[in-house]
Amino acid sequence: MEEEWIAGKHSVTEALRSGRTINKIWIADTAQKHLTQPIIAEAKKLGIVIQHVDKRKLDQTVPGIQHQGVVAQAAPYAYVEVDDILAAAHAKNEQPFLILLDEIEDPHNLGSILRTADCTGAHGVIVPKRRSAAVTATVSKTSAGAVEYVPVARVSNLGQTIDRLKEAGVWVVGTDVAAQESVFGNGVFTGPVALVIGNENKGMGRLIREKCDVLIKLPMQGQINSLNASVAAGVVMYEVLRSRQAQG
Repeated sequence: MEEEWIAGKHSVTEALRSGRTINKIWIADTAQKHLTQPIIAEAKKLGIVIQHVDKRKLDQTVPGIQHQGVVAQAAPYAYVEVDDILAAAHAKNEQPFLILLDEIEDPHNLGSILRTADCTGAHGVIVPKRRSAAVTATVSKTSAGAVEYVPVARVSNLGQTIDRLKEAGVWVVGTDVAAQESVFGNGVFTGPVALVIGNENKGMGRLIREKCDVLIKLPMQGQINSLNASVAAGVVMYEVLRSRQAQG
């Protein structure tokens, strides 16, 4: 893949701010000036080519995405290595906080998880190379630009990655509706932690579940016994943040 599309005001703005290599920006003739003016000003400062085009061209370029009349052509998304994520945590003198996604397939869920990961101070997200959503324009748009700040690693084997994290002293916590232990007040989130979120329909695979140090669940009071994957991930990520802030 030689190029990637970034669509929408927030996504393009954060890509510019983060120093992402952008080759060109297209602005729809009908785009609202108050949305596009700051982007145009920043792009001109950076010497990025800006082209005003018919909105239909943008609709064809990023079909199905609410682009708000702004689309950028960027260098391919730069995935990182797992060691880079751990090193970033150590550089901040913080206990590692990672999110492992076991075959999350919906790009909207991946985008939402990246957005919450940024808000809660997670150091990075790990996804498998196969049967998993990759970072795309839809993911970038759903993440509101957070994809530019949360490192994402793609790995060939999630199970082996969990083994490596355990060797590095990271506690692996899986989310499972059948678990006995509640996510709240369990004391496992203050040290180095990797939170595993399972597939939207099947949950975690058996092998991944067996490799977890502890399984937790969200308490359910209603008739429906599960949440959307990105919502569940968000609740648990905020419990990690709350636990760490309470510890000081």
